[in-house]
Amino acid sequence: MKRMMAVFTAAVLSLVLSASFATFAAPPPAPPEAQPEMTSALEHLREAKRALESASHDKGGHRAKALSLINQAIAQVEEGIRYDNTHTSPREKKY
Repeated sequence: MKRMMAVFTAAVLSLVLSASFATFAAPPPAPPEAQPEMTSALEHLREAKRALESASHDKGGHRAKALSLINQAIAQVEEGIRYDNTHTSPREKKY
């Protein structure tokens, strides 16, 4: 009898804890916001990178420097997109 009461108590406690965790769990993250300008900039940067990569190498180091700067720009745009997808400005609401 005591064993059945202990099993029953454990089952009830488990259900209560499960329900409370589900109630207080964080809401699912909002879907990423469409960012057409940033996406377009990223596409243009990648296109410029491909053009520079296919250009001849004799540019006095300027081609290599431009490629380095484009890689940095690509990284910054990607970081900006990620940042915007996880932060809310004072004038907008994320659902």
